[in-house]
Order: sequence, then structure tokens, then C-alpha cells
Amino acid sequence: MKNAEVAKRREDAISKGVGMSTQIYADRAENAEVWDIEGNRYIDFAAGIAVVNTGHRHPKVIEAVKAQLDRFTHTCHQVLPYENYIRLAERLNDKVPGNFKKKTIFVTTGAEAVENAIKIARRATGRNAVIALGGAFHGRTFMGMTLTGKVEPYKKGFGAMMPDVFHVPCPQEIHGITTKDTLDGITKLFKNDVDPERVAAIIFEPVQGEGGFYPLPTDLIKALRALCDQYGIVMIADEVQTGIARTGTLFAMEAHGVSADLTTMAKGLGGGFPISAVTGRADLMDASQPGGLGGTYAGNPLSVAAANAVLDVVEEENLNARATEMGSRLKQKLEEIRATTPEIIDIRGPGFMIAAEFGKPGTTEPDGEIVKRIIAEALKRGLILLSCGVYGNVVRFLAPLTIAEAHFTEALGILEASVAAARQA
Repeated sequence: MKNAEVAKRREDAISKGVGMSTQIYADRAENAEVWDIEGNRYIDFAAGIAVVNTGHRHPKVIEAVKAQLDRFTHTCHQVLPYENYIRLAERLNDKVPGNFKKKTIFVTTGAEAVENAIKIARRATGRNAVIALGGAFHGRTFMGMTLTGKVEPYKKGFGAMMPDVFHVPCPQEIHGITTKDTLDGITKLFKNDVDPERVAAIIFEPVQGEGGFYPLPTDLIKALRALCDQYGIVMIADEVQTGIARTGTLFAMEAHGVSADLTTMAKGLGGGFPISAVTGRADLMDASQPGGLGGTYAGNPLSVAAANAVLDVVEEENLNARATEMGSRLKQKLEEIRATTPEIIDIRGPGFMIAAEFGKPGTTEPDGEIVKRIIAEALKRGLILLSCGVYGNVVRFLAPLTIAEAHFTEALGILEASVAAARQA
């Protein structure tokens, strides 16, 4: 088979609404390497969008799933429950930040976790309104895309969004948007649009994902905590992309010394198997009536087994420290490249959730075209990269945290060559 042949079949069979970053059709993968159906080999700096933090097919994850496969694959936890679901919940209740009693539910996708977090907040508070940040990404369901602070491609043409959702600016130091701007935006909302005592939740990503890998400042997170406490608002940390060691701590909120009331997670939790969760204050989590939360595939036994193995791998291989180490080395290489590349206007991110933002030299005007060229040049050389940001002018780096040293070094060389080639194009 050839990639081009399968691409034609895909065009005929799959909705064009499902976007494609590449026309590479995967055949097999191992840790940070992927081979396509033509036998071409690539280093994966996308990790399925921060899903395989523990690498493609980590032996411990595969072993755990195989063992579960030999026992049973599905019963629906609401019909016939199973112990490893409870064990995973116990572990997350212990590990998610917060010195209070916690409980957990499992669902399947990040968007589903966000939907359930909003349901829980509304049920517990009896309120309706939700505040989110501009540039945020919270999923493609109707509530998810309403919370998302980016119109194209997520909202365009899908009609009216969900009511009672409000957006305020997200701090972006490089563009002069500050914590004060965000807090002033909330003050204006409270004065002009919504009574704070009608707000059920404030939701944010500790580091914005699709929005451009902008880390939220600690002073903002602390101020939001104080606002939530003042008005009885539920704070929701969306850790779908930041969670499971990606930022150098198991959850990004740990770095801020602030605890959210509810935490959503997905992606890296399952190590390649679909699972998501909401973990939070027990009183909030218990506000729903039995049957109000859950789902047929929620907490699938194979995915639960994978997630328990992922948590083991994070601890045994000290992936939090590795994320910090590898991210620091990547930043160092990017700074070296920046010395001869004035188009790089910012390098940022905690752990191994790193971004390089590109703009017109001498300005902060976004340059999405050079990012397209860099990604294309990298792909030709065997390195898979992703972009992000409202203007598509940010390259984000999400390699598996388990990447082999030799492959990491090779990837940095490809990155440097690709940036140079893109500038000459």
C-alpha cells in the first residue's frame, strides 16, 4: 500500500470535517518512533496530542491490557462493577491536588470529562453560568465548543452555542495581556452581564493547549481561587492536556500551590487507551442523583488497566523529572536556534509542554506561514510536529517522555535543519 492510495480512499469514505495534520498512514509504533505503511520511519513529537506520554506501546501498559483482555473486556461498571476501576479512583483521589476528601468518575474522552464537570458544578451549586478564557480549548461537544475560545474551526457554522457561557482574556505576556486584564474582564462581566452569585464555575487550562501553550500565571490562578471562594463558584482545572507528568508534575496545578475543586483529565491517563476522569471535592461529586453521571463505556476495563499501569510507569521511571530535564534541553536548543532566527518571538512552557511562537521579525505580529513550512520541512526529514494558537503561529512540542536519548538528539538536529530550510523557502 501507498500513503497516497489510502489518502484517496479516506477522501471518499471519511467526512472532511475530521481534520488531518499529515497524510502519513501509521503501520506500527514503538516508544517515540512511528513507521508508516510504506516503511518510512518518523520520530513522533506529537504523541497523539499528549496521549502517549509513556510512549507508544509501553511494555507495562501493553502487559496490563493483555492481562485484562484475558479476563473480560466489558460489563458496564453500572451493571457489573470491577475492582480495578475503584483502585484507579482511589489513586487519583490521592494524587490530584487538594487537601480535602475527593471522589472520582470515569468517562471516555476529554470533552466528556469537561461536560460532566460542568454538570457537577451546576448540580452542586444550583447555578447556570460558566466563565472560560479566550483561546481555550475544552472539546467539540456543544458545551465543549461553547467553552472553547476559538471560533474557527471549532464553532464555525454549527449554529447557536450554549447559553450562559462567558469569556475573558487569557494572559499572554508576549502580547501584553496580563493577569490584570483577565481580572478586569471578570469584573466587567460581573458589572455588565452576569451576577457572580449566578456563576456555577470558572474553568481554565493551567497551560492553554490549542490556544498556544500559554501558561497561566500563578498570581492569576490564586486570584481566581479567591474569587471562587468569595462567591461560592466551583473552580475547574482542565488538565486534559497538561496532566500525567507532561508539565513536570503529575498535574500542572501542583506548581501553583492552588487546588481546584474539580479536575478533568484524559489523554495521557490511558497511555493510548480511551479514558477520562473528573476528580474533585466529595461533596460536589456526590451532589448528583444516582444515574446522573456515567456512561455505557465509561471506565472501560481495558482502559482502566492501562491507566493503572501508566501511573506505575510515571512513578517507576520518574517521568516528572524527565519531563523537566528534556524540556529544559529542548528550550536550550530552541534558544540556540533563536539566535539566528528572529522569527522566533517567544519560547515557553513548563516541563515538556514547550512551544515556540513565530512572528514577523521585530514585531509580535503572528506568522503562521513559516510554521507551516517548518512542520512540512520537519516531516520530510522524519520528524512529526504540530502547530497551535489562534493564528496557527506556534509550534508545540509533545514528544513521549520516555523518548530514547539518541532519538531525542536526532530530533533536535532535524528541528534545527527544518527551521533553517523554512526560512530560506
